[in-house]
Amino acid sequence: MKFQAMAIGVAALLAADAAQAEVKAMTPQGFEVVETATVKAAPDKVFAAIVRVQDWWNSEHTFSGSAANLSIEPKPGGCFCEKLPGGGVEHLRVAFVKPGAMLRLRGALGPLQGEGVDGALTFALVPDGAGGTKLSLSYIVGGYLRKGSEAWAPIVDQVLGEQFARLVRYSETGRP
Repeated sequence: MKFQAMAIGVAALLAADAAQAEVKAMTPQGFEVVETATVKAAPDKVFAAIVRVQDWWNSEHTFSGSAANLSIEPKPGGCFCEKLPGGGVEHLRVAFVKPGAMLRLRGALGPLQGEGVDGALTFALVPDGAGGTKLSLSYIVGGYLRKGSEAWAPIVDQVLGEQFARLVRYSETGRP
């Protein structure tokens, strides 16, 4: 996706009444965004949904304009990548994988790649005792942000909140 289109998408998202993740912590050096939900699906099914990112991620938040170009290789060192004509994007790298329990990825998502930051995006899954899953997403970002955490945290909060809601719906219904 071209930078202008991404900026328009972010602006539209800021105006939307979409579900939001919580900015749990913020300092001049970084921030943490957290989202939680109880999903009406077993942990193994939710984990399988997470790694099918191309099926639930919003295409408006890609560089190519199509979530169909996204993929996650669920193995240590695996790539959360996006295909582009003649190239591609490494969004995050898999650091920890335990199917049905946790997926942790490292890196800087989207426009954060142009900043001097690193992040840890963790999906944690716990059985809820009723056949469902307590799912949490945490994205901890630290380093140098030219416009500061105050500028970036709300944007990341809203974008990840939207993606999380889409993941929950996809896990339960097969539709984002």
